[in-house]
Amino acid sequence: MTTQFGGLLREWRETRKLSQLDLGLNADVSARHISFLETGRARPSRAMVLNLGSVLEVPRGSRNAMLHAAGFAPGYRARDLDEADMVPVKAALEWMLERHLPYPAMVLDRHWTIIRSNATAQMMLSQVGIGEGDSLIDALLDATRLPSVIENWQEVAQHLVHRLRAESAHFGGDACLDERAAQLAAQIGTFAPGSGAGGEAIVPTRYRMGTSTLSFFSTLSQFSTAEDIALADCRIEHLFPADEQTREVLKALVASEG
Repeated sequence: MTTQFGGLLREWRETRKLSQLDLGLNADVSARHISFLETGRARPSRAMVLNLGSVLEVPRGSRNAMLHAAGFAPGYRARDLDEADMVPVKAALEWMLERHLPYPAMVLDRHWTIIRSNATAQMMLSQVGIGEGDSLIDALLDATRLPSVIENWQEVAQHLVHRLRAESAHFGGDACLDERAAQLAAQIGTFAPGSGAGGEAIVPTRYRMGTSTLSFFSTLSQFSTAEDIALADCRIEHLFPADEQTREVLKALVASEG
């Protein structure tokens, strides 16, 4: 009979589209043992649960669920950035945000809540009433906020739907991200890309700020060795100018603020 742990293991293996043989090879155990774990004929050690969770790239919070299902105490916790052992992490985040000026950058959690942002990002987002602690997804779904200042909204929104779905898949399914992706997809309806679709290296976001239109593309970074649940889900989004005009406007803007 399948145990709770066995069911979770099978779900994650199927989510990652691995056969029992594939998982066994990657985890350095036999496919037969994987089968026994999934059916409950064998019980895993704590080390085995952690090994399989790592191979399957299971998010830390879900690894805790696997540990609990196998009868073990949680192995991971979520810390606040103000805790003592997070001081180096907090300093690194602040360094990345500040060094990215005059370009905007922000730190987002799993559900796109803004944890930290630099001065340029704050300046840009404040014009639509968004600040630290607010959900970027909520602002994207509100037609009076971010969609109202993004000139190529339909094009950008289509990419955001794909990003939300991809992030949900990484987490093995996230109801919040799935729901927001569905809401956003319903809002934009059927979108037919222009004739040049696929011909560009990037799709910039054209953000209207006052009398200027700023064009950006972004990169995402994360902590590669994070064991903390919240930190492992954290993303640092850096926006870069997609044209020279945007670069010059941002340099002048920050200079005037200084």
